[in-house]
Amino acid sequence: MTSVEAAYGAEGANGDDDDDDVDAEDAQRALRAWEKKYQSERAWEDLEEDPVTGRLRVTSEAQTAKARERRAKMAALATSAGAAKGMIRFTYVVVDLSRAANEEDFRPNRLSVVGQCATSFIREYFNQNPLSQLGIIVARNGVAERLTELSGSPEAHAAALRNALDASGDFSLQNTLNVARTSLKSIPSYGSREVLYIVSSLSTCDPGNVWTEIAATKAAKVRVSVVAVAAELHVSRRLTEETGGTYGVSLNADHLDDLIMAHAPPPPLPEDATKSSLVQMGFPQKKHLSKDALVVGTGGEYVCPRCSGRIDELPSQCAVCRLTLVSSPHLARSYHHLFPVAPFKEYTRDEASAKEVLECKACLALIKQTDPASKCEQCSNVFCFACDCYIHEKLHNCPHCTCEREN
Repeated sequence: MTSVEAAYGAEGANGDDDDDDVDAEDAQRALRAWEKKYQSERAWEDLEEDPVTGRLRVTSEAQTAKARERRAKMAALATSAGAAKGMIRFTYVVVDLSRAANEEDFRPNRLSVVGQCATSFIREYFNQNPLSQLGIIVARNGVAERLTELSGSPEAHAAALRNALDASGDFSLQNTLNVARTSLKSIPSYGSREVLYIVSSLSTCDPGNVWTEIAATKAAKVRVSVVAVAAELHVSRRLTEETGGTYGVSLNADHLDDLIMAHAPPPPLPEDATKSSLVQMGFPQKKHLSKDALVVGTGGEYVCPRCSGRIDELPSQCAVCRLTLVSSPHLARSYHHLFPVAPFKEYTRDEASAKEVLECKACLALIKQTDPASKCEQCSNVFCFACDCYIHEKLHNCPHCTCEREN
């Protein structure tokens, strides 16, 4: 082989290596977002076999990491404790159903993931805000369609959204904002007016000046927040800044769900809207209709205490006298936002108590030395990680603190 041939052969070998590197980079870029997520997590390394039951369970290191992450979120939420919050909210959820929702960077596509997240948000919204109302607006083909009116029926909203998941055309920020603002401007002053956007598109196709609509929305005291599926838009960012809302861009499907769910609890009210208002409410009784009763409409089982009109469900507004009708559990579930449970402190064992057997004061389960535990600073009782989550996210009061106050 001549020197020229040898040089050519070496260059050809290097060229093959470069081609392999390029192919590997192309294959890496071709991975979907959900594939990259599971590729980096290596979730199987967080599993171990339970020596008693033989079932797979999450290792203590993974539980500890989740506990610390959750405590950080609780500490962030605790900063708003004591702030004035609206117990009665009127919210429109605007779902972007433009052609951008058909992108497949989420599995199976954005449309499916956004639909699932929005449905979960609707149910959680009414779980945490039973006195509030919600409506859905969809945007496609450059038009804003009010899918459901403001009401307190989560299943009706979820069913309507499920049947409308068909994406096409362009997204219009101005049209959707106009529909939401027009409906919310007649809301009583005691209710907070909010709009939540879930946007997949990177552009907006508007028939007029969108900045004029943003100024009108700000004047109507409507708080607008945006959750972007793909990337940030300057006009959307300005909209949230002008109206006092928040803006978030999702990294993956789980992060998208977290961003949307963060809007389920009521946000702190602005300083110029902290004036208290008395709202007249009624507590209807449940009475079955007699066979010979004359009914106009559907004829529900609840009876309005003012006009004896029939209502299908609670909470709602009497169709005859327009009285707000609720039940006592609805008021109780709305009250906990004003005085949330303080975050528990992470419980660490010292050398003296390292061998001590700890028992959760809620579920009475034994807490291993490697398992995360937390301590209530009011009653000094120790709870396991599962009970800590249940107390702060579902129960909304410490059971031992409540028992001590009653005794």
